[in-house]
Amino acid sequence: MRHASAWLPLTIIVLLAAPFAWAADETDETAPSASEDTAETGAAAETESSDADASTDAPEPETTDAAPEENAPPEEDETAIPDAPVLGPQISSKIELTPEEKAEKEARKACKIEICDIIATREPMGEDIACDIKKTWRAESLTKMLGDQFSWPWGKAVCQSKLNLSRADLAGAMLESNATIKMEKFAVSCELHTGEGEPYVVEAELSPEVSFKGGRAVSASINWGDVSAPLMIYPILYAGTGLDNRSNLLGSEVVEMVNEFTQKKCAEVKDELPGRRVN
Repeated sequence: MRHASAWLPLTIIVLLAAPFAWAADETDETAPSASEDTAETGAAAETESSDADASTDAPEPETTDAAPEENAPPEEDETAIPDAPVLGPQISSKIELTPEEKAEKEARKACKIEICDIIATREPMGEDIACDIKKTWRAESLTKMLGDQFSWPWGKAVCQSKLNLSRADLAGAMLESNATIKMEKFAVSCELHTGEGEPYVVEAELSPEVSFKGGRAVSASINWGDVSAPLMIYPILYAGTGLDNRSNLLGSEVVEMVNEFTQKKCAEVKDELPGRRVN
């Protein structure tokens, strides 16, 4: 099991390496939470249960034995019905996005449609892709990325990048039997919010390269450049990006992201593509 000090920079490296995946991300994975009104409902239910318990514990009134009246109907068997258990507040799997998260999601979807339209039409003529992508990762999602073995020590992480992609290169990668896309160097920045004071800022430069065969990604490398981070995590972050440059540890992750985007994610928006020329 890796130490938490090693997992945290690794998670941050993955955040910095995933701007291609942000455009594909249509769901914000967070742990389901109880709403305020349902929490109040749960509290009310507990109060009612307490009242019921109090009434159950109250002493019963004294009764006197009396001879049964003649011809009186038989007494009914009054079997006590147990109280229903308190189930707690209402929980929903539906994610309630903040206005900022909704705006981010719509911007990512617009970028996704632009890219998927090129993949579908394979049209090399036209404007290149230039998307400002922003993604807010909630603390619950980041804890999940850590494998639920460690808690994310900060709050939300807000990552942003400008994704530039050549239309001709992308269309060619879908048309040609063998092709390679080399992206120009761009920067990714993540703000790690602490809840107090200014957030920590982590920045990195990268120039990804992805090779395709028959329209599918088969190999990739991130090609890290300069990195910037707070003193406590900078050494491991610097070492981690350097190790990836030498050993290409994250290359297979990028291949998986790209293939999921070009196939599964683009299929989800095929009816919204402006070209309408979907194979």
